[in-house]
Amino acid sequence: MDSQTSQSSQASQSPHTFQVDLRGLVDLLSHHLYSSPRVYLRELLQNAVDAITARRAEQPDAPARVRLSVDADGGLRVEDSGIGLTESDVHSLLATIGRSSKRADGLQAVRSDFLGQFGIGLLACFVVAERIRVVSRSARTPDAPPVEWTATDDGSYTVRTLPDAERPEPGTTVHLVARAGAGEWLTRERVLALARDFGSLLPYDVRVGEEEVTDLPAPWDRAYPSPANRRVALARHCHELFGFTPLDSIELNVPLAGIRGVAYVLPSAVSPARRAGHRVHLKGMLLTERAEQLLPDWAFFVRCVLDTDSLRPTASREALYEDETLAAVREALGERIRSWLTGLAAGDPERLAAFLSVHHLGVKSLARHDKEMLRTMLPWLPFETTDGRLSLEEFAQRHPVVHFTRTVEEYRQVAPIASAQGVGVINGGYTYDSELVEALPSVRPGTVVAELDADTVTAHLDAVDPAEELALSGFLAAARAKLDPLGCDVVLRAFHPLSVPALHLDDRASRHEQARAEAEEQADDLWAGILGSLRGSAPRARLVLNHLNPLIRRISSLGDAELIGTATESLYGQALLMAQRPLRPADSALLNRAFIGLLEWATNGEEGR
Repeated sequence: MDSQTSQSSQASQSPHTFQVDLRGLVDLLSHHLYSSPRVYLRELLQNAVDAITARRAEQPDAPARVRLSVDADGGLRVEDSGIGLTESDVHSLLATIGRSSKRADGLQAVRSDFLGQFGIGLLACFVVAERIRVVSRSARTPDAPPVEWTATDDGSYTVRTLPDAERPEPGTTVHLVARAGAGEWLTRERVLALARDFGSLLPYDVRVGEEEVTDLPAPWDRAYPSPANRRVALARHCHELFGFTPLDSIELNVPLAGIRGVAYVLPSAVSPARRAGHRVHLKGMLLTERAEQLLPDWAFFVRCVLDTDSLRPTASREALYEDETLAAVREALGERIRSWLTGLAAGDPERLAAFLSVHHLGVKSLARHDKEMLRTMLPWLPFETTDGRLSLEEFAQRHPVVHFTRTVEEYRQVAPIASAQGVGVINGGYTYDSELVEALPSVRPGTVVAELDADTVTAHLDAVDPAEELALSGFLAAARAKLDPLGCDVVLRAFHPLSVPALHLDDRASRHEQARAEAEEQADDLWAGILGSLRGSAPRARLVLNHLNPLIRRISSLGDAELIGTATESLYGQALLMAQRPLRPADSALLNRAFIGLLEWATNGEEGR
């Protein structure tokens, strides 16, 4: 009994071989690994190019040609002059999923020259084909006869040797028979378009029929009569490739990383959050048109096309593998773009101004992390200020203290008044602007930068004569009593422009206190107690009434306390609207109440006359 149990246990531990459902695997490839059936042609070109590379490693003067042709019955034939296969190679390589021919004996030393790395190869062709026939003759074993390998999408294959006449020269021919519904992928027009898209930079002679596929040297490697001719040619290339005419082109030459290419500057502004897709060739073969991680995030204003021999592709060969090499390349390419910007600043201010008029946001994003870039761009980067649209350098030369606001609302609130009082203010509410203003002293020593708050603005407004303010104490008391429930004080000042009757001022501290008070009112007893203990000494918002304004003078002379309160509410609401601040429910209710109150007063006054 023990012996039988032992034998049974040993049998159950015997190793088994995985069974692969080829149809299921093809479905996985077509719907999950690859983005489109179009990649089948890239796999065919890739296998052909790698076969030629392998043969030339042993026979440097061997022919290097790939020929694609569409048969009369709609099938596709791809022939190469590469290393070829013997019958044993076919059994061990073509019929074994996941094994790459690049691992064959004698080829490991030149593996880095190959495009393929994953051994999927011909399997991807089942995305569009129901049958694949391969006829090959080995250049490494010239005496071996040609061999034919035929496979169908049900997972079966046959292998047989052929007479020498069937394939007299070394190399491989792949025949594809289209599967139902995939015939369009094997038409001559589609094959030619895909071949040119994937293989235009391949280093060998590739043709579809008699039409050339390769177009070498690459546009960025060609010699041109002059820099102007080069710019025109690259602009034409950009339009053909990406569909836009660039503002400029930037050389991307990183010899240590084996990278050559060009970055095209977009002619219109784009969102910094938008990840641009770049076109990357790997050893001449198009890898992807959507390489999002190729450049630093701040370089969203360019689209790149380049060729590399150092970056690793993912398993689908449609994206780049995130590793240390890619990180180093990203940094190096970012440095090339940074150098281009500094070069424009030094020698071509007109082109720089045209670029910044469209893409200043991207440069600001770079400058906030790079002091050298900030120093270089300081005379050029535009900012909204009370003196108009100026650079930080120009603004700092005009004002001993560089005041700024952190939000657009705060700037709109104080800009007209501050400008009239001679106080210079920069709108720091736009993306990156406040960070750059605060970094100004680090690249311009001695510059004083200060955030503009309500106290600073009020301090620059002229005080009213004490006797006059005392005479208006009743009016001010009524106005303050009306706005006190809203957490707003009322002060009287004299300022320009005269057309502004009232100014609403607050800062982050007062808004925080206001939000805390509102939360305390709505909370239960426990939370109200907690929020009450957090009450700080933050200044409250204030409504600054302009004593020089004729309307304020008339309102201050009213004897009706209720009418004064209604008028004060109206001034408060109008000041909020002028500052373009978001209205709380209490503010909206106040505006509605004040409007109705003034209508009632006006109509009652009309009836009494």
